[in-house]
Amino acid sequence: MSRKRPKGVLAMGWASFECAMRGGTEHAPTSLDYPDTVVRRTSFTAGGGHGWRISALETPRAVPAPWKIVVITGAPSWAEYWAETLAELPQDRQMIVVDRPGYAASQPRVPVADIRIQAEALAPLLVAARGQKVMLVGQSYGAAIASLMADANPGKVESLVLLSGFFGEAGPTARWLIDLGSKALKLIPRDLRHAVIEASGQRPQLADAKRALARLTIPIHMIHGERDDFAPIEAAERLASETVTRHPIHFIRSAGANHFLNDGPVEQLLAALEACIPARKRWTFRWPRLAGFDLKKALGLNAPGHRAQA
Repeated sequence: MSRKRPKGVLAMGWASFECAMRGGTEHAPTSLDYPDTVVRRTSFTAGGGHGWRISALETPRAVPAPWKIVVITGAPSWAEYWAETLAELPQDRQMIVVDRPGYAASQPRVPVADIRIQAEALAPLLVAARGQKVMLVGQSYGAAIASLMADANPGKVESLVLLSGFFGEAGPTARWLIDLGSKALKLIPRDLRHAVIEASGQRPQLADAKRALARLTIPIHMIHGERDDFAPIEAAERLASETVTRHPIHFIRSAGANHFLNDGPVEQLLAALEACIPARKRWTFRWPRLAGFDLKKALGLNAPGHRAQA
């Protein structure tokens, strides 16, 4: 059985302080919870020529699964909080959850507050095996980044999911945390400091993300908790209704859920993500219907002067 990661704002904040005091990068190392045949730590070189080493957690598979689920986490960006979800993923799915640039074991050590640079750096996550399809999930602050990634990499993303998407409009808890964190930037651990810097500077950058979202021709899904006090569900619904896309945005209300949907029952989150995977269409051959087609006329048998052969 895995150990539960701390839940709630205060518990997660304290976990960050504990990690900083130990000099670690994971608050509850996944290596102590799961064998690397189930969940393993991996890394890759950032795209866009940035050259950073980016850390992530993934589900190893002997044979590539039909669908690869790529998760762009929020702020703070801690892939380990998805460990339980990764471990429960069925074998016909793969998942990789990233520690975004500037967090946990990912480089650089300074904050990367430009969401366009984040999108460039994380583009290698969209590389898939032959025949494999990618579902891109943007969680909270990662939703705007995922929108930019999908737009900048046409043909590489089959489905986009915005999970508790944060697009500049903060709820009461988020406003309180950003205000408190801004006053104590020099005292709080690196990951919390970077989260405050990102969240407080996101709004001026959102025009690009919203334009990218409107340009997409792939299915877009929004999953949002009704009790989200970080990114209000009303703001998410308004964004969905105001964004004109080829396919109407599919909005899913999660009854009784808060901002941290990956902290809830794993089976509910997996079911919600599975519902965002397009159903596979079976191909069947059907003989063409030739309504109104006159075979005799086509062969000239009804022509004047034609004489039937005995």
